[in-house]
Amino acid sequence: MLLIALLLYVTAIGQAHITIDNPSTWSGEALRPYIGQTVIFDVPVVVCSNANGNYIVSPWRRFHPESHGFPGSEDYQSTVRVNGSCMFSISGINNYHRCGEKIIGLKARVISTSSLTFQGGQWSGNTRADLEAGIPDLGDYRLLVCGFNVENYFMTWGSMGAYSYAEHQAQRAKVHKALKKINADIYGLVELQKGDDAIKEIVNDLNKALPKRHYKYFSGDASGTFQKVDFVYDENTVEPINTPVGTDEEVADRKKMICFREKETGEKFIYSINHFKSMNTGDEYRRVNEAKAVLKLYNTYKQNKNIHEKDVLFMGDMNCYAFTEPIKVFTESGMIDLHRAFHGDSSYSYMFGGMASYIDHAISNGTMYRQVTGMSGFHINSDEDDRYNYQRSSDETMFRCSDHDPVLVGLKLDSTLVYDPTPQINACEILSGESKKMIIQNAYTDGQQSFYAIYTINGWLVEQKKITSPLYEVELPNPAGVYIVTVYYDGQIYQRKMIVR
Repeated sequence: MLLIALLLYVTAIGQAHITIDNPSTWSGEALRPYIGQTVIFDVPVVVCSNANGNYIVSPWRRFHPESHGFPGSEDYQSTVRVNGSCMFSISGINNYHRCGEKIIGLKARVISTSSLTFQGGQWSGNTRADLEAGIPDLGDYRLLVCGFNVENYFMTWGSMGAYSYAEHQAQRAKVHKALKKINADIYGLVELQKGDDAIKEIVNDLNKALPKRHYKYFSGDASGTFQKVDFVYDENTVEPINTPVGTDEEVADRKKMICFREKETGEKFIYSINHFKSMNTGDEYRRVNEAKAVLKLYNTYKQNKNIHEKDVLFMGDMNCYAFTEPIKVFTESGMIDLHRAFHGDSSYSYMFGGMASYIDHAISNGTMYRQVTGMSGFHINSDEDDRYNYQRSSDETMFRCSDHDPVLVGLKLDSTLVYDPTPQINACEILSGESKKMIIQNAYTDGQQSFYAIYTINGWLVEQKKITSPLYEVELPNPAGVYIVTVYYDGQIYQRKMIVR
């Protein structure tokens, strides 16, 4: 009995618990003393990459730095530092897991400061089953709008997209299942083949599967072997005013807009769907030109006597991150980035190099923003291993039907609403309290550690502490000024600018 007890004691003390008190400075070097030992992480780790079944995990989701700040800014530099501070390749995971899934209580053998062997832990969140259950919560909307890059949906085999009829049928089934699950009132589709054949097939499939809908499209485009953007809409709920208009700046047929009227209320809004020039080195000035051309088109179009409407929603694959010059064209003209307005630093629709980001945008003017009940990426694609696309597998689900996530926006149109110019962060809301107090809400869960940090506008750290309750009160700094509050929670980062007067 004494020997058994001694063995149990040695086993217990041999499994060190890894605690990360400061996510912004902790490094995998802290694991060096434990090489060859088994450790248990007291904080959840999240899958950041699953490419070809090779898993990379980290205590937080990794984001492209230009999704958090302009190059050279403190937000950009801090994201670079956090991204590089601790990533671990992890072997021994037998079942398939998506990016964004968390391991709570990870038990692993330390092979090196950047390599682990999985031994146990509880998997949680962002599973296929979670997404099959339904689209994200978008609030109390009446109209659902979807912007979706369908990754070269072509009917001419081998030019782009599918290389054979059989491949196209597999692509067709996966894309259809995604569009059916979303069940939108309006789709703005990107990377369609020019002409009517591709969009007609999509619409016919939807109308057969959703008999309560009556989807239509705009016919008459010239045929071709290259891409276009276009609209699909349910004429039971909305009607177009006139026909779409577009600009061929830099690349043709990839920037269009149309005004829709909601039949139930008579309210209108302008919907702009876009596919900017591909993300090649040195081409940002061309995407800037496209952004300027789209805004110029909108400013002319809204004054048309048949339109006479200023509410606008710009969506589509703009091939640029949040903090780049093309998006700055929109935001400096008073437009609102809905990704950041609703989800702060945690929003994404695309994965590259193990870093989440969004290049599929949803941008509105102020009056339109007031009528948006919610927006989100529907993460059926970006978090998937590319091996599950229609060309590399026999997987028949909607997952990995494209390399981009659909972006969803809920609308409750009401032109009488007054615009509030202060977007709120929903997933982890930081609220101004009375006097110089601040309340951090929804950033604490039993068993998970979360932290906040307050920086001056120049990037100096004022304080950083743990969050220990669901409604956590913080005393703001005494000197008047502008501060950036950053919350680290659930493997993600949320930010809010606070003004102390």
